[in-house]
Amino acid sequence: MGHGSHEATPLLRRSASFTASPTPRSLQNDRTDRSSLDSRDTVDNADAPKTVVEHNLGGKSTYGQTLFNCIAVLLGIGMLSEPLAFAYAGWFWGTILIVFFGIVTCYTAKLLAYEILVDPRLRSYADIGRKAFGPRSYFLTSSLFCLELFSLSVVLVTLSADSLHAVWPLYSANTYKICSLVVLLPTVFMPLSILSLTSLLGIVSTLLIIAVIFIDGFSKLDSPGSLWSPAETSFSPGTLGEVGVAFGLLMAGFSGHVVIPSLARDMIDATRFDHMANWAFAIATFVYAVIGYAGYLMFGSSVSDEISRDLLATPGYNATLNKIALWLLVITPLSKFALSTRPLNIILEIMLGLDATLSPISEDGKGATTHIDISFMKRMLIAIERIMVPALSISVSILVPQFSVLMAFLGSFSAFVICVIGPISAKIALTGRCHWFDAILLGMSVVMAAWGTFSTIWTV
Repeated sequence: MGHGSHEATPLLRRSASFTASPTPRSLQNDRTDRSSLDSRDTVDNADAPKTVVEHNLGGKSTYGQTLFNCIAVLLGIGMLSEPLAFAYAGWFWGTILIVFFGIVTCYTAKLLAYEILVDPRLRSYADIGRKAFGPRSYFLTSSLFCLELFSLSVVLVTLSADSLHAVWPLYSANTYKICSLVVLLPTVFMPLSILSLTSLLGIVSTLLIIAVIFIDGFSKLDSPGSLWSPAETSFSPGTLGEVGVAFGLLMAGFSGHVVIPSLARDMIDATRFDHMANWAFAIATFVYAVIGYAGYLMFGSSVSDEISRDLLATPGYNATLNKIALWLLVITPLSKFALSTRPLNIILEIMLGLDATLSPISEDGKGATTHIDISFMKRMLIAIERIMVPALSISVSILVPQFSVLMAFLGSFSAFVICVIGPISAKIALTGRCHWFDAILLGMSVVMAAWGTFSTIWTV
C-alpha cells in the first residue's frame, strides 16, 4: 500500500442515491505531518461536486480482489446464530431487520471509504476519528477496538470448545477451553506471514457450513431438521428481550468496518469502491438471510445458538459430512485466534508504552547495559501481555459460556458503535451539519444498541 498520491483526470459523474456516499472534492498531496490530522477540514456533502477526481493511493488490489476480501471479512462465525435471530424476531421483523442492517452498514462503509479517499493523510478508522473528534478521541476509539477484538477472541474460544464438545463429548466444554490455552499460546508469537494462511481455512470452513446446512436440509424428509417438512415457526416476534438480542445477533454479521479504510486505500481504482460495496453487502445480506431462513425452517423455535450443534445432534443426516464441518469449526477459531487478536496486542502494547523506541547505545558503550536491560524488560512484558490475552479470553468464555450472548453483545454494542454510530457521527462532525437522514439513522442505532445491550446483559 503506497503512501503517496497524485491527481489524474476527472471521471465518473455520479448521482445521489440512498446508499451512495458523497463524492470527493479533491485529494491533497500527502505532505502534511501526522499531527495535522487534528485539524478538521470540513467537507460539505450537500455541496460536493459530482465530478470525481481519481487518485492513485498506491493500491494493489483489483475490483474482484477487493470484493472477495470484503465478502470474506463480512461472512464469518456470525452466520451460525442467524437462525436463532429469526426465531427471536419472527419472519417479518427478521427479514426487515437484516435488510435494514445490510443497507445501513453499506452506507456507513461508504462514508468511511470517502473520508479515507478524500484525505490521503488518513490511514485507518482511528485516523478518521482523530480528524473528526480531535486527538482525545484516540483513547476512546482504541478502547472500543480493544473491547470488540477481545469479545471476538472470547467468541472464538467458545465456538471451538462447543464444537469439540459436540463432536467429541468425552470432556466438558470448559475443560476443552482450558486445554485450548496450550494450542493458543504458541500461535500468539507467530509471524503474520504464517498466521495469514488461516484466512483461507476460515473461508473454506464458512463455505462448507453453508453447503452442509442445505445438504442436510434437503436430504432429510421428516421433521426436525428438514426443509421438506418445516418445523413450526412464527411470523411475529418474541418478547422484547428476545427482539433486543436479535438486534445484536443480526448486526454482528456486518461487523467489519475496522478494515474498510484499508480495503478502500488498497483498491487500484478506488472510484469503484461504492459499486464494490453494494455487491459485497448485498451478497452478505443474502447469505445471512438464506442461512437464517433455512435454519429456522429446519428447527423452528427450538434452534440453538449454534446451528452446527443442531446438525450433529439430529439423527438422519450424513454423520461423516457433519463431523468434518464440526472439526473445521474446532480448528478454524483456534487458528484464527492469533490473527484476530494481533491488532489487540498492538493497541495494548502502544497504550502500555511497550513499542517505544529503545534507549540508544552511546559510542563508548556505556549505554549498552541500560539498552539491554530495557530491551529485555520490554520483551518480557510483551510476552506476559500476549499470554494474558488468551488466558483472559478463556476465563471470560468460561464465565459467560453462551455463544448467543457473546455474539449479541458483539453486535449490540461494538458493531452498532463502530459500524453505524461512529461513521455517522464523524460525518456530522466533519461537515458541521446533520442531515435528517443521518439523524434518523443515528437515533435508531442508539436506541437499538441500548436495547440490544441491555437485553443481552439481562439474559446472562
